[in-house]
Amino acid sequence: MSKEQIKAIIERRLPAAGLVDTALRGVQLFRVTEAMPCAPAVYEPAVVAILNGTKEAILDGEHHIYDCDNYLLCPMTLPVEAGTPQASEEDPLLGVVITLEPRMMRELTMEIESAAGSGRQSRGVAPSALALASWDAGFTEALLRLLELLENSVDLEVLGPGRLRELCYAVLMGEAGTAARRAFGVGNEIARTIDYLSNHLTEQVTIDDMADNVGMSRAVFHRRFKEATTMSPIQFVKSMRLNNAAMKIAEGKTVSEAAWEVGYQSSSQFSREFKRIYGQSPRQWSHDRQLTTGVA
Repeated sequence: MSKEQIKAIIERRLPAAGLVDTALRGVQLFRVTEAMPCAPAVYEPAVVAILNGTKEAILDGEHHIYDCDNYLLCPMTLPVEAGTPQASEEDPLLGVVITLEPRMMRELTMEIESAAGSGRQSRGVAPSALALASWDAGFTEALLRLLELLENSVDLEVLGPGRLRELCYAVLMGEAGTAARRAFGVGNEIARTIDYLSNHLTEQVTIDDMADNVGMSRAVFHRRFKEATTMSPIQFVKSMRLNNAAMKIAEGKTVSEAAWEVGYQSSSQFSREFKRIYGQSPRQWSHDRQLTTGVA
């Protein structure tokens, strides 16, 4: 019954297609009414919960398809392809995105590990990339209690931070909890590296620089990074740059502008690497994307 109540809240607050911020910081509602093929995107640390329909995310060739039976945890910034394969006016995709605030997640993780006497278990273990988790009772009730605050501004102001903390706790204790605790716990060197890289894409950072920054040998760092993201550090940086550039092109930037803004000094090199990843030149990809989405 709780899922139906959550769905009703979304339908009531979002009767038409769109993605909207709510009065709860970091919480967004979305409704998609047309099928969209997977396209380059950058996921920030977040939980995505679907109440109707199906959503897909692809990370390094691995497909993650989820619906109202499983929610998606993205514990770190990742370059993905995302789409809505079956959405329609009659059967829209409805869902919620909850951004994970790193400080809160770290504090909760430390409290959980301390209370369980396992504060050292995550040390030396790389965090996982995308993870799916079943809607258990704790997560479902926490999400409902969080969204119910949207109905009363006083409740929202007073209880909002506590309800959001409750939701994050439910994630950490659910099926995806191990991935979340590894990303935000004691052994989170890879997650911290990814956070740094995602904010310094235009800079030239070597593997040795990254390894030295977290006190690892090059070989150990490379292995742990690939365990966490399925990609090598160089592949990760390249995918982040290309996905960010594709998003900028889709928003109307020229190919040269997009390439420069993500750190490429050469448009020709950018076009070669873009085509190698997406199978089309940036201009052809932009043209086909406009046709697919109906953008003039």
